[in-house]
Amino acid sequence: MSIYVGNLSYEVTQEDLTSVFAEHGAVKRVQLPTDRETGRPRGFAFVEMGTEAEETAAIEALDGAEWMGRDLKVNKAKPKEDRGGSFGGGGDRRGNSGGGGGYSRGRY
Repeated sequence: MSIYVGNLSYEVTQEDLTSVFAEHGAVKRVQLPTDRETGRPRGFAFVEMGTEAEETAAIEALDGAEWMGRDLKVNKAKPKEDRGGSFGGGGDRRGNSGGGGGYSRGRY
């Protein structure tokens, strides 16, 4: 399981996150997603700790804490949703189901 860390400063680095979370246990991995176009961090991260007890300790200590000028949002990460991909169910990232629109005969 991993921890979701939100409302991060755009200046934060993986090393910054590792050092803060290491105060609460062993940090196994830090993922800091970046924007594809700008390369800047997207303002959130995922942190994996060594044990569930360490995760709980980090969440309790850091959720709502002020860090780098922002109040952190820290909780257990929810499993990634299956977005369907290009071969199942149609639609797009905004939740549109596709279809519809177009020519309407006789409705003037």
